[in-house]
Amino acid sequence: MAILARDFFSKEEQEDIKQSIMNAELDTSGEIRVHIENVCAGEVLDRAAYVFKKIGMSRTKLRNGVLIYLAIKNRKFAIIGDKGIHQKVPENFWDDIKQTMLNYFRQEEFCEGLCYAITATGEQLKKHFPFQKDDVNELPDDISFGKD
Repeated sequence: MAILARDFFSKEEQEDIKQSIMNAELDTSGEIRVHIENVCAGEVLDRAAYVFKKIGMSRTKLRNGVLIYLAIKNRKFAIIGDKGIHQKVPENFWDDIKQTMLNYFRQEEFCEGLCYAITATGEQLKKHFPFQKDDVNELPDDISFGKD
């Protein structure tokens, strides 16, 4: 029986991922979400953009949300940022993170690759969107899942 998106990471790994998100967001007003689903039909960036909008990531005050999207059965993934962060990071920024993630994934170190991407994204968010004293966590830190 195939593993479903909700079960791809163990409970402990899911907690590690959530903790990585919380740590990455400590010093920034930016928001990071992880969304995992079984299958991505079509172009992965199109699907990630759809999910980005569907889970409310474009509603952050400074438009500085970043989504890390994985479709486990297709072995596809994408990282997309809202227009606020996209305007600030270097053009190849997402490509560099994705390449390092892919290196982890090729060694079947999926949790480590995802946590790396979260941390690297948080570092960029911190540079461009430092924490403000009135900052609130605008989006949940939990992993979101597609329908199984």
